[in-house]
Amino acid sequence: MYRKVEESQTLLINTQAKAMESQNKEVIKFGFGQSPFLPPNHVINALKEAAHRKEYSSVQGDLELRKLMSNFHMAHNGLKVDPDNILVAPGSKILLYTIMLAFEQADVLMPVPSWVSYAPQANLAGHHLIKLNTTYEERWRITPKIMEEAIKGKHHKDTIMLLNYPGNPDGLTYSQSELEAIAQVAKKHNILVISDEIYGLLSFDGPHASFANYYPERTITTTGLSKWCGAGGWRLGAAFLYDGIEKEFKQALIGIGSETYSCAPSPVQMAAKEAYADYNGISEYVSYQTKILQKIGMFCATTLNAAGILVTPPQGGFYIFLDFTMFKDTLSQKGITTSNELCAQLLKETGVMILPSSAFGFNTDHLGARLAFVDFDEPVPQEEFSLKKHGTRVIKGIELIVEWIESYRI
Repeated sequence: MYRKVEESQTLLINTQAKAMESQNKEVIKFGFGQSPFLPPNHVINALKEAAHRKEYSSVQGDLELRKLMSNFHMAHNGLKVDPDNILVAPGSKILLYTIMLAFEQADVLMPVPSWVSYAPQANLAGHHLIKLNTTYEERWRITPKIMEEAIKGKHHKDTIMLLNYPGNPDGLTYSQSELEAIAQVAKKHNILVISDEIYGLLSFDGPHASFANYYPERTITTTGLSKWCGAGGWRLGAAFLYDGIEKEFKQALIGIGSETYSCAPSPVQMAAKEAYADYNGISEYVSYQTKILQKIGMFCATTLNAAGILVTPPQGGFYIFLDFTMFKDTLSQKGITTSNELCAQLLKETGVMILPSSAFGFNTDHLGARLAFVDFDEPVPQEEFSLKKHGTRVIKGIELIVEWIESYRI
């Protein structure tokens, strides 16, 4: 018997979009969360110049790169990590899985909604998955009360909790008081927290607050180049381990890496040195992105809310989460009772592609979806971003969603 592993919903929908485009059908791609920004020129040039670097690095990654990462994140938001406690890999995705695989049996606390690969990875690792169900009214945030209730369903000694903010699929973050409260519960129950902060540098309002600064005892922070540096396909991620990490745990992580991915690509590691060389030097590039993303995200949220679709305005990254539950009865009369049916019908009738909430941990009958507002054009150098000029597909896509849901009201 083979394992039953479905293709990642985000990668699958990107394949579907390409197939429709090959048939000359217009598709507005709000389904796949890929940054539309190019990496900085000096980082691209560094990759070109390192193309000849074909050697393997250590499993942990190039030491100089790890030192630069440590300094970079200390300058960004005071996240303190010893370079010897940094793991570099081909993407943070494999590091998340590596951490889970290091445990023979564990309970995995997963917020709902959350990124599409958390649950499959927990299942592949043979762990017991416990969902932390959130609501629109609570901004899709987990709370100490939700955590305490979930912990009652534990099966195993070890507990892992996944935390992701600014979040995928909701674009939301946590306040200092919220992080402090969550940290207290995590400490009380000795929970290992994997804080997925891949969108941390794309926070809209000031420096991102790393969870490790509130719970340094057992927080592993994951990050990488994919989002803030526009280099998803380069596959360069990192895990920042906590001080005093158990030797057996760290060795298990390195051992799994040595038997699976071996190391991150050497040329990409060399380019990453340029990306992480100087936080102050790169901050203008990051600020340029966040200003554009915030403008687009606020337009999307405001317009959809005005149409009755529940959306909490984003605080970082490039996602918003759409809640169509107010239209449940109306949609049901048209034969739409699941998020898959909702997204399929929207795509068929409008060419707008969004991802169903069932991919993010919800039951199939929850009428929600993630929208990645990335289908826009990056301005040429020295040009001011204009939503009307560079975001025409975003405007059109949002208007089509509004027209579509209003047509179902009739």
